[in-house]
Amino acid sequence: MTVRPYISKDFIPVANIYQEGIATGIATFETEVPDELNWNKKFIKNSIFVAEKNENIIGWCALSHISTREVYKGVAEVTVYISSKYRGQGIGKILLKHLISESEKNGFWTLQASIFSENKASIFLHETCGFRIVGIRKKIAKRDHIWHDNVLMERRSHLF
Repeated sequence: MTVRPYISKDFIPVANIYQEGIATGIATFETEVPDELNWNKKFIKNSIFVAEKNENIIGWCALSHISTREVYKGVAEVTVYISSKYRGQGIGKILLKHLISESEKNGFWTLQASIFSENKASIFLHETCGFRIVGIRKKIAKRDHIWHDNVLMERRSHLF
């Protein structure tokens, strides 16, 4: 397996993995995959990576800005999705560690994640990669007419 930067031809397989995450009902509040134009606006350029095995994309990760304010230029939100066929094999950990390393090279001092409280695997993954729980956002939003709590996690870089 290799981790490499995302390129435009990766959109369809990455979008398919995202659709699998949407289908779980506990990975995102989105209910549809954005089109490619909006997808590219959503994430920070040069901070989207894919995990590839035998020329197939099996997972992806990305950073997105949490604010346009200058004081938050070093703070980003992490996103990690793994193909349902490959979950539980440590790929998420490889991708998240890669994303952390790349974020530090690019001047990010804090990474955050908002995770559905029911998504225990994602919470565990982030904890094993140095994230800590900073709070619970109670009934932050509805998905399919059901209120969900989000666990807010963060990781502060030791380099800054």
